[in-house]
Amino acid sequence: QVHHHSGRGDAGGLGSLPHRGHPMSDTVRQQAEREAAASRVMARADQLAAFSETADALTRVYLSPEHLQANQLVGQWMQAAGMMVWQDSVGNICGRYEGQQEGAPAVLLGSHLDTVRNAGRYDGMLGVLAAIEVVQRLHQQGRRLAKAIEIVGFGDEEGTRFGITLLGSRGVTGTWPESWLSQCDTDGVSVAQALVNAGLDPARIAHAARHPRDIAAYLELHIEQGPCLEQAGLALGVVEAINGARRLNCRFTGEAGHAGTVPMLHRKDALAAAAEWMVQVENLTRQRGGNLVATVGTLRCAPGAVNVIPGEVQLTLDIRGPQDAPLTALLEELLGQAQAIAGRRQLSFAAEEYYRIAATACDSHLQAVLSEAVVAVEGRSLTLPSGAGHDAIAIAERWPSAMLFVRCLGGVSHHPAESVTAADVGLAIDAFSRAVEKVADA
Repeated sequence: QVHHHSGRGDAGGLGSLPHRGHPMSDTVRQQAEREAAASRVMARADQLAAFSETADALTRVYLSPEHLQANQLVGQWMQAAGMMVWQDSVGNICGRYEGQQEGAPAVLLGSHLDTVRNAGRYDGMLGVLAAIEVVQRLHQQGRRLAKAIEIVGFGDEEGTRFGITLLGSRGVTGTWPESWLSQCDTDGVSVAQALVNAGLDPARIAHAARHPRDIAAYLELHIEQGPCLEQAGLALGVVEAINGARRLNCRFTGEAGHAGTVPMLHRKDALAAAAEWMVQVENLTRQRGGNLVATVGTLRCAPGAVNVIPGEVQLTLDIRGPQDAPLTALLEELLGQAQAIAGRRQLSFAAEEYYRIAATACDSHLQAVLSEAVVAVEGRSLTLPSGAGHDAIAIAERWPSAMLFVRCLGGVSHHPAESVTAADVGLAIDAFSRAVEKVADA
């Protein structure tokens, strides 16, 4: 069990308020509000973590009873923050805080409420809870902005139950393939049946889609899920792009031979070739920079005996980066190197790509707004890519989108040890509020 402290002994974090009778300075009031908001978010994250299919590990999958309970509670918190609340036809929980003019386009905030198996309590949930605080603050001050603010707790980003990801956000963008309805979970329950079981109508999926002019922009707050902010000593960072990725199955084919009788100069050792290439993969990717990463994750040798020269090696390559063009260029260079190594050693090399997702650039104007807000609360801003996927991938196909990252302990995510500090959460809510207000009042 991870415990979180806001650095003060008292539960509300209001221990340093001046005595009654003294006028409270703005900075003290802001600090008190920031701490109260952060401790509310931390407590609510703990409450949501109780909605789990097992008591000993947090698992909450799309359209499960636990998911619907989480929606209900989040809906109550949205309502308490002055929002009109509804659950849409794909099971997202949505809230709207009206603008100065009724029916104004909205700035959409949100993240997901589903989890992986044996998850942490902040991945996804933190973004929804922080967004509620942004609206709560406006509601308390009785303020309306030029644009409305909407919050969505997406039903399925992780893909844990049905093996298809971004169901919630693709519902909102209207990009649900018909084939998804027949996809089944491990118990043989189809998406269509799960919708019916949850009181939803599979024929009404399209009703979740929002008209492009209804939404002006999308902002998502999320834990970093990596160590960059922690290493930079910063609580917050601005996402430049969500990495594109390619995955390939690769094969070096040489000639198996007796380990004792084939002279070194006559060998066609597939493993030696693969080893040489793996070092090249690491070196060339480092030299390129630009936040590119490449990983050889698996290696299989045949025949795989201690006294036989490996005749064939199969290996995987996973390569990712925030822009597609440099990613493609690096991949071409790496595959060219593999061919050159094979040619020099009189082997053959083959590779086939089996997975590809394009990089999703964040909107440059929204990035600038977020950076300005981060500088205001933290003194400086760091721009970094996201190595993991997010709902913003789907939303960015329709609307300008950007993301704010919050430091997490050790960069650990998708694990019970996932941890953020109340102080960082307080800074995040402050920066996020500033950015949202700027975008919503433009």
